[in-house]
Formats: sequence, structure tokens, C-alpha cells
Amino acid sequence: TMLPRCAVGVCHVLMLVLCVSAAEDFDWTKNHHGSFYYGTFPAGFSWGAGGSAYQTEGAWDKDGKGLSIWDVFSHKKGKIQQNDTGDFSCEGYYKVKDDISLMKELRLNHYRFSISWPRLLPTGIKSDHVNEKGIQYYDHLINHLLENKITPIVTLYHWDLPQVLQEKYGGWQNISMVNYFNEFANLCFERFGDRVKYWITFNNPWSVAVEGYETGEHAPGLRLRGTGAYRAAHHIIKAHAKVWHTYDTQWRGKQKGLVGISLSGEWGEPVDISNQKDIEAAERYVQFHLGWFATPIFHGDYPQVMKDFIGRKSVQQGLGTSRLPTFSPQEKSYIKGTCDFLGIGHFTTRYITQKNNPSGRSSSNYFSDRDLAELVDPRWPDPGSEWLYAVPWGFRRLLNFVKTQYGNPMIYVTANGVSEKMLCTELCDEWRIVYYKDYINEMLKAIKDGVNVKGYTAWSLLDKFEWDEGFSERFGLYYVDFRNKNKPRYPKASVQFYKRIISFNGFPNQREVENWRRKAVETCSSSNQLLAAEEQRSTAANILRLIHDPLTSHMEMVTEIVVPTVCTLSILLSAIFLMFLLRRRN
Repeated sequence: TMLPRCAVGVCHVLMLVLCVSAAEDFDWTKNHHGSFYYGTFPAGFSWGAGGSAYQTEGAWDKDGKGLSIWDVFSHKKGKIQQNDTGDFSCEGYYKVKDDISLMKELRLNHYRFSISWPRLLPTGIKSDHVNEKGIQYYDHLINHLLENKITPIVTLYHWDLPQVLQEKYGGWQNISMVNYFNEFANLCFERFGDRVKYWITFNNPWSVAVEGYETGEHAPGLRLRGTGAYRAAHHIIKAHAKVWHTYDTQWRGKQKGLVGISLSGEWGEPVDISNQKDIEAAERYVQFHLGWFATPIFHGDYPQVMKDFIGRKSVQQGLGTSRLPTFSPQEKSYIKGTCDFLGIGHFTTRYITQKNNPSGRSSSNYFSDRDLAELVDPRWPDPGSEWLYAVPWGFRRLLNFVKTQYGNPMIYVTANGVSEKMLCTELCDEWRIVYYKDYINEMLKAIKDGVNVKGYTAWSLLDKFEWDEGFSERFGLYYVDFRNKNKPRYPKASVQFYKRIISFNGFPNQREVENWRRKAVETCSSSNQLLAAEEQRSTAANILRLIHDPLTSHMEMVTEIVVPTVCTLSILLSAIFLMFLLRRRN
């Protein structure tokens, strides 16, 4: 099913046309959620793109960098698709100027990246050693961004915990991480805070807790079912609060920056909006995901529904106390209000219905604690990732939920985008254009609803290492050729389209926006031809190499010659087909 998809990206658009949903719209708007709103964003709205250290930098063992849990995890056979690792990835460590020129081409206002903790502190502990070469790398990146009038938005923890801290203390299962993380953050404030004014403590701590310590899909790969995720989250929330207070008391006066957190939130829509149990289950879905972290930070304690459900199930299991840890009164007041802005990472939506799960000791885990089932509408477009369906209207609902639940905080959308999963290259990513168009439009509607959104970050600038999916999944606006040791970047059609949204600061009218889409596809067909020519050259080089090496396996022949050759042909056919379509249309 993969190869035909490379040849023709047009089918994605046909799928998107079928995206019709049965749910009703919000009470506060007369717009049907399928309608499009033409208009502009507020003056000063910040447009950006993002990436993270382990996903893009490469140079995993260079210039004094220590091991992270992802370095170790990805090197274990069978943990990552095709046993990929982030060892080299996009080689972003060596391509700072190249990548900033791409950002300039896009006319970005900001770039979101993360600092690798073990690149600065190889053991994770400041008193052991500070790696000055790591400091120099981030100095160079920050300075070059500012020279090009691009604001750095810096994440302190995007999942790459120093391996030493995992081995010595058990990582986020251990309360000592709070102080070690605070030391690392304080070093970053001291060295970079004169130039960096937007700090994010943690990226998507839900994933760190659940996938790192509950399911084991992500590093460090632990399966501490029923307790691991809650304990990790508890320490992460405390670490976030401590870092916020450190900045507030020691640095804010002179540096005048802001400290927030980036939380992931998928929207949960009740299957039956007239059924109270489904409505409660959908709310529970959001509270167990976004609310788990946002409610302590904004209100001082976990959502009541989490305390009730986990507490009740813990009693049914015969446990003396709840598996959900508790905050002391002092901790509650210390954590409450530790957020200058809220980062929201959002990608997709689920339909939710009530489902009672058994609460025996063996079956207890984060997922069964929620008593719900997640469903998808088969009509929702799915460009490749099995979890990521395009459901634009869920974005507006989530943003309005944040407004009402947490007192309309200042929001930066810190990640939003869509991937493709295919063997071949497809630079004419029409489905991504439609995804960005519709999701950004729902964000514009939310701003009209009164939600305080200040900026938007497209995820991601480049194709990169996608955690347990390795390089099989691509989120980038720019295609990266990972088979070429120079890791060249090629613009996808979505680059041109996103650039137009940024230049106009919104959407002028139907004719103009349709014109943007058409022109974007025209430019990508010529990029496709360039890439096809490059792939032909590398395929020829591989053939020569294999001829001179009689011991090369049959599988290497298939992966290095057959697949690229088929891909090259597909790209050429795709380009010819698109040119034919455009000629007919004109």
C-alpha cells in the first residue's frame, strides 16, 4: 500500500474532502465547524517552527557530550523501527547556518529548539563537569538566530535525560531529579538568559511519564504499570515549579524573560453528546492527559476526577493509599501559578465513550484507570501515522477548554503538524497543506472566541528522528535525505504555503488561498525532479559499490538499489502527472 501513495499525493486531498463529522459546534459560535473563516491574526502574532536536540542534532558522542537515555535506548535492538538511531539524524549540530537560512526563507518570527542536558553536563550533575564546547554550540545557535531577527524559544527538557542519572537514581522515579534539573536549568539561565527570553521547562511530560515509565515504548523503557507514570509526573511537576521559582527569584529582575511549560493535549469529543456518561468520559480523557499537569500548575492540585478514580481503584485493589501521589499543602501553594505562558502541543482528536475497566491488581494501569474507550471516525484523514488523524475542529475546542479551565492564560502553540509514513519521497505534500490551512484556521477562530493565543509553532522545520518510529515517519516542512551523508534539505510544497500564511498573517480570501495552494504544488514538482536526479546519482554510486563488493547481501541490494530506484521512478511519474494536471487546469 505504500508505493502507490508515493506516486500520487492527490489522493490525500480527496480523503480530506470526505472529512465530515457528526458532532455539533460550540454554543458560542454560529459557524459550522466545517466552515472556513477568512481574516488575519492580531498584530505581532509570532509564527515559528520547531525541533528538538536528540531528534535533529546528531553528533551524539562529539565534543564531550555525555550519553542520554535516548542514546542508550535507541542502540538496543528492537526498540526503534528498523533499529534506527539519532546518532547522526539531520546533523543539525554542524548545519546551524544552513538551517537558519531555511528559517529566513520561511520568514519565521521564532524557532523552538531544545538544549541537550548531557551536552552541557555529561553526567547530568553540574559539580562533576560543565562541557564548555556544548555551551559554545548553543551560544552560536542563539546568536545566529538573533542576528537574523528570529526569537529563540528554548525547551530545557525534551526527553534526553543524562544516562548517568537514570542508572544511578532511576531517573524521574527519583525525587533527586528535582534538584539536578534545577541546577541544569540555572546553568542555562546563567549562560543564555541574557539573550533567551522564552523558556519551556518540559516538553510533553505526559509522554515522558506514560511512554517512558508505564508502557516502556520510549526511553528509558520501563514498564512500571499503575505507578511509574504517576510517580514520574509527580517529580516532573515539582521540578517544573522549582525551576520557575529559581528564575522568578534569581533571574527575572535582570533578564525579564518568561518561563512556561509545553503540554500535549488531544481533544476528546463525546460519542453521544446527549449521554451524560459519554460527556463525563470525554472530560475525563482531557483531564487525565492535559489536566494531569495543567491543573496542579494553575490550581495547585491534581484534577478531582483523577484523585477520585485512581483512589477508588487503588482501594478496590486492596492498597492502603492511592497510586496517585499527593501534594502537601505547602507544595500545592508552591506549585500553583508557576506558569508565565502555557505551551500547547496538539495534533489530533478522539471520540470518547464510557467503558468500565476491571480493577484487579494485574490489570491496573494509567489507561484502565480512566474507564473510557477511544474511537476514531473512519472518514477522518490519516496520512500515515496510525495515531494522527486530521480533525481540525478539535483544536478550537481544546483551546477554548484551556481558556475556561485555567483562566484564559497566555498560550503559545508549541507544536502542531502532521506526518507522512511512506517508503518513497513525496515533496508535493498536499495533505499537509490542507492540515495546516484548516488547523491554523481553527486557531484563528479560537482567537476570535477570545482565547489568548500569542504564537504558533509548526511541527516541524525538518524531517527528523521520530522516537520509536525512527526515520519511518516524517513531520518536516523540509525533506531531509537521510541516505546522503550530507543530509541535504529539500522544501516540500507546504513550505511555500506556510510562508504565505506568515506573510499575510492569516487568510485573505478563498481565491487567493487557493492560488497559494496551486503555486506551492507547482514549485514542489521541480524540487521533486531535482531530488529524483540526486537519488539517481546515489543509486548509481551504490550499484558501483555493490559490484565491487561480492559479499554484499541480497537485502542490502534491495534496500539500497531496488527501493530508491522505484522511488525515483515514482517521483518522476508524480512530477509528470502533476505537470499534466496543471497544464489541463490552465
